[in-house]
Amino acid sequence: MEKTNFKKIIIAMITILIVMGIGVGIAFAGSYNGYLAFASLPLFTFGVILAFSIQWIAFIPAYIFKTEKFYDITGSLTYMTVIILAVVLGPPITIRTGIILALVLLWTTRLGYFLFRRVLRAGEDKRFKEIKQSFLSFLRAWTIQGLWVTFTISAALAAVTIEQPSEYNAYEWIGLIIGIVIWVLGFAFESIADYQKSKFRKVPENKGKFINVGLWSISRHPNYFGEITLWFGMTLIALPTLEAWRFFTLISPIFVFLLIFFVSGVPMLEKYADNKWGGQEDYENYKKNTSVLIPWLRYKK
Repeated sequence: MEKTNFKKIIIAMITILIVMGIGVGIAFAGSYNGYLAFASLPLFTFGVILAFSIQWIAFIPAYIFKTEKFYDITGSLTYMTVIILAVVLGPPITIRTGIILALVLLWTTRLGYFLFRRVLRAGEDKRFKEIKQSFLSFLRAWTIQGLWVTFTISAALAAVTIEQPSEYNAYEWIGLIIGIVIWVLGFAFESIADYQKSKFRKVPENKGKFINVGLWSISRHPNYFGEITLWFGMTLIALPTLEAWRFFTLISPIFVFLLIFFVSGVPMLEKYADNKWGGQEDYENYKKNTSVLIPWLRYKK
């Protein structure tokens, strides 16, 4: 076995173990004083186990057929399954629970459909071109998606897995409304940005060009800005239900931001764009004058 391949195997194994360890920590924190699902198993913990299990089950045929085409749709179905079962098996439904359920289902249905159509049109997801040939590297990608789902949905899951009062005071209503407004703004930003990019790419004259119109004229990654914003809104909606260790689930929007901005989102796309259009005057001017993420905020990345 080559030294390079052995190193990749070790890194993949360590990553999987670390990710699973973090998952256990989230399950512990989010389950504090929460609703019990089966016997003495907290419903929040059950949701975390389910999030990872679905990825590992889907990984089996994905590896056998060496395909990543249903990677994103599996993530979307995981969100749906976890939140629906949590609501069905959990405490009596309240206004807050109903709102969280509706918003999560709306977001994941739209995004899952969009990503699935995109990978079908493209034929493949270039992120998986090499790693899908390696059992552990491909398994790592699916395991990380389990953690992604767990982290992003943690505040929402914590809220629906604890008994809540059926009536709210004025401050709770204000917080609920503000959270919904922020979520809607983020959802609209992400949806419109995705639509504008899809429409841009359908024009034959735009083939091989970068998009710099619509929301893409005020942010180089407006879809990511929208996603971060909507999860921040969701966290505000869930906030009044949190206590003690459950406050750890407030990491949800922070995790989404850190992962998108520093790891798997912005850095990868910025590198791709620089390699493809770097040196072109119009691209360099666009990059110089357009915020990398937050609209109108100049920040060189």
